[in-house]
Amino acid sequence: MKIGVSSLSFYKENILNNLEFIEGLNVDYFEILKDYPNDKIDNDILKSYNLKYTVHSPFIDLNLSSLNRNIQKLSIAEIKKSIDLARELESEIVVVHPGSVPFLSRPFEKEILAISKESIKICGDYGKDLGVKVAIENMPNIEGFLYQNVFKLNELLEELEMTMTLDLAHAITNGFKENELYFDSVKHIHLSDNNHEFDEHLSLGEGSIDFKAVIDIFNKNNYDGVYTIEVYDKESVVKSVEYLKKI
Repeated sequence: MKIGVSSLSFYKENILNNLEFIEGLNVDYFEILKDYPNDKIDNDILKSYNLKYTVHSPFIDLNLSSLNRNIQKLSIAEIKKSIDLARELESEIVVVHPGSVPFLSRPFEKEILAISKESIKICGDYGKDLGVKVAIENMPNIEGFLYQNVFKLNELLEELEMTMTLDLAHAITNGFKENELYFDSVKHIHLSDNNHEFDEHLSLGEGSIDFKAVIDIFNKNNYDGVYTIEVYDKESVVKSVEYLKKI
């Protein structure tokens, strides 16, 4: 079982100040959220630690599904920078959000979905050229977010021959059950806990998600990707790592 930890746990800090903490947890991977204040980091320092990396592309102020083509192009360009970083760090995975629907854009959902698909394909093709998997993440039950329906996202990714980051907690908030969330497209998994209603990012074991059921299904299907813990603070990281290792 490959265990990773997301830098979301201390996203207000420079991640370089927390690499010793991550390394001390004896986990395999560290996921870099490439957004402010960590949009510019020293790759040589990252390489000096005994860690492997995955990359989470930025999403603050970006929208791959924007009806404004300039914003779409800028968003794609920022995703490509994350793919470049992944290649430099010899990472196989870049996590990407599929976009959102602003309030006044709601009447144009068909057009927005087409733009999102176009952007996802452009990013996916760029990643394939560099040997990096662009793994699109399913979104939580929050108004305006695209691809809250993990089955719809899987259909898109099968069509595009791309991969998924399955955020288990996001899927649970949308009413999906733990025993129905295996897809061949899943090559990366985000883990946090909740009580089946809101995306709370609790420590594993503090909510009501049945993680063992999910892990058993993925193990039976020879899943070889990373389980990345995505919680909000260091104490929750430690609790979650201990919980996973017990499983």
